[in-house]
Amino acid sequence: MAEYGRVREGVRAYGLIAGTWVRSTMAYRASFLMTTFGNFAATFFDFVAIMLMFSRVDSLAGWSLPEVAFLYGLSAVAFGMADLLIGSMDRLGRRVRDGTLDTLLVRPAPVLAQVAADRFALRRLGRVTQGALVLGWSLSRLDVDWTPLKLLLMPVMIAGGCGIFCAVFVAGAAFQFLAQDASEVQNAFTYGGTTLLQYPPAVFTEGLVRGVTFVLPLAFVNWVPAAYVLGRPYPLGLPGWTAFVSPLVALACCALAGLAWRAGLRSYRSTGS
Repeated sequence: MAEYGRVREGVRAYGLIAGTWVRSTMAYRASFLMTTFGNFAATFFDFVAIMLMFSRVDSLAGWSLPEVAFLYGLSAVAFGMADLLIGSMDRLGRRVRDGTLDTLLVRPAPVLAQVAADRFALRRLGRVTQGALVLGWSLSRLDVDWTPLKLLLMPVMIAGGCGIFCAVFVAGAAFQFLAQDASEVQNAFTYGGTTLLQYPPAVFTEGLVRGVTFVLPLAFVNWVPAAYVLGRPYPLGLPGWTAFVSPLVALACCALAGLAWRAGLRSYRSTGS
């Protein structure tokens, strides 16, 4: 019951802080629209690069453009939602270095909620919108025998992928308690991870695919469930039931990230200034 109360308190604090930043953003609506469009356009160039690649080839490792766009859209939407919700976690290292984390420690609200909602950037909806448009385009071009199970899997894999990326954000922030200047290391697994997932697993070496399946399970964001939807071979010959475990993988990752966060927060020592 106590754990549930802390979670409820954290969600409430997150909502209040994020709401404050949203109201601040909407006070300058023209600026918000321009920055959101800029975020949309900047991320769209990633897909432009893929389209340019397919202007020279018919397939990539046996995958057609709509199939690759399907992977791209799933990864972009899942990551975009996580980036929108807790993308500010990469600012933690700066707070540790300059001592401003101390101000969060004395407030009557969970530190994780405060850090996650800090400078909540509604403009990141541009990335989610761009990914959703690419995903919608791919679905209109794919020749898929849709079943109720495949339709149900679509929102499940997006939610699971969002949870997995949220766990990576939190774990990366926990690492910054020790490294203090590791935002680029964190970005390699978050922004770098979503870029990796935009391409078929057959493009990469088996060692890398094993790493993002069994060590940092990003493969369950889209590679594994997408294999079921598209009728493609599963990465590393995984059994068919693994297509449906993305939510469980996300829960496990979030639990481990939570433990890492608690350990990092306990190890924090104030700057004393």
